[in-house]
Amino acid sequence: MIEEKYDFYSPSNIKINDLDVNMKRSLSVMDNLDYFTKTHCTNVSNLSARICEYMHCNNQFTIHCLIAGYVHDLGKMFIPQEILTKDGKLTNEEFDIMKTHTTLGYEYCMKDINLRPYSDGPWYHHEALNGTGYPRGLRKPDIPYSGQIIRVADEYDALVTKRHYKTHVNISETLKDLIANAEPPKSVVALDVLKQNQLLGKINPKPLKALFKATIDDILYEISGIVNYVNYIESQLRRFDNIFKYEKKMNSSKSLEKKQYYKSGMLLLLERGETLDNYKQIYNEYKNALVIRKNRIDDLYKEIKIIKGLKIRTK
Repeated sequence: MIEEKYDFYSPSNIKINDLDVNMKRSLSVMDNLDYFTKTHCTNVSNLSARICEYMHCNNQFTIHCLIAGYVHDLGKMFIPQEILTKDGKLTNEEFDIMKTHTTLGYEYCMKDINLRPYSDGPWYHHEALNGTGYPRGLRKPDIPYSGQIIRVADEYDALVTKRHYKTHVNISETLKDLIANAEPPKSVVALDVLKQNQLLGKINPKPLKALFKATIDDILYEISGIVNYVNYIESQLRRFDNIFKYEKKMNSSKSLEKKQYYKSGMLLLLERGETLDNYKQIYNEYKNALVIRKNRIDDLYKEIKIIKGLKIRTK
């Protein structure tokens, strides 16, 4: 039984390969990254460009964010593998080393005339609007808009990867976490919550709202893929219904000739891998798959409703 497939970032899926030869040559340095980091960079690149599209940014700025987003983690090729791939929380010393990927990526871009204009990707993607980011602890006025967009895309993809999403069901939980980082700190006096509130107001709510729209379109794309698969399953079930009809006629036939005739009809309807011994099991698998997919479609529509109801407090 075939499975439906979809790309989590499919609706635009802008490709770095569409760039000119000199830029592609400079970007070939990304092949030095491990598979997971390079995949993350590709995802952030595509998502940054899609956010720009939903914000109606001009084409030049969108392409800029596409490339800057792609190289944002370039500096990780200089981070020791035992730190980069460590399973578990980093020590303070290890985290200090990890944070240098921003500066190292920026310095590498500045040495390459083709990558120099896109050094803002590595340099700013971990800066926070409220000054709690790194490497320089900049605040909103000093962080270019490209860096603010890439940060949203970076945090989203990191959460998607960490939570091993295979579908957009429950993706609203990830968006809620991003909302927490977008909302400004509340006015408080109690010192025990001051530290917690320092974490708020880190990312720009405007690109986050654009991300909401992109996510809803992704969910609709996933739904359309599942609907196509549901149609396929239903066509298979209709085929099996005809097999059962032949079986019923075969069992009720008196003559051996007619029994053989209806059995031949059953065999003609069977597809590769199906036999008279296993077709009922396969039929039940299709029925179960149909229930699962229809339930997922319902869950995805519920997810869209949840996301549309999410609000970001901007003041």
